[in-house]
Amino acid sequence: MNFLPKILLLGLISSSGLGIVSPVSAETPPKIEPKALAILKQISDRLSAARSLAFTATITYESPSRIGPPLVYTTIADVTLERPNKLRVISPGDGQANQFYYDGKTITAYLPTENLVAVTKAPNNLDAALKLAYDAAAIYFPFTDIIVADPYQDIAPGLTYAFLIGQSQVVGGTTTKMIAIANNKIFAQLWIGVEDKLPRMIRAVYRDDLARLRHRKFWV
Repeated sequence: MNFLPKILLLGLISSSGLGIVSPVSAETPPKIEPKALAILKQISDRLSAARSLAFTATITYESPSRIGPPLVYTTIADVTLERPNKLRVISPGDGQANQFYYDGKTITAYLPTENLVAVTKAPNNLDAALKLAYDAAAIYFPFTDIIVADPYQDIAPGLTYAFLIGQSQVVGGTTTKMIAIANNKIFAQLWIGVEDKLPRMIRAVYRDDLARLRHRKFWV
């Protein structure tokens, strides 16, 4: 099954831009609303049930300039996933283009502009392969949380906040529910389609990002 509706992901924006709260501290008491967790579970069930996913993520991120204000760069990731063990990510962009292939046996990373390729053996499990790519080569995708086998178990443990904000009619061309989640590393606001249970937009700020540089991800 391929998800074709437009999905919008915005990540890593400043807490002042969110206009809600800053990332929680380790001392903040847990405040978990069952309704918010139920929505997260619906997203997870919808995504994990799909035997295949195909989408394009346009990722805009900021980097400090030599004179202070940040510069903006953009990359694109064309993603094709076939469960349980095949993933292809093609990423052109303002920076170095790269390609990533996983076939259940090996991981191949290719830099076309440099004509460089690296191949390593990989476990026959997508979650384990993604962890290997990160541990061995710091390869990380901003959409990792939604392509793992069980997104709920990847997101829910350790949450200190999860609450329902309300509905929106202006994101993703459909009615969405808004929830906020937080742990000791990240604060995120999510827009989820009421009908299709798909994430349409996410805004997040990372606690250890002192510069509060903004990163945006759009899915189509």
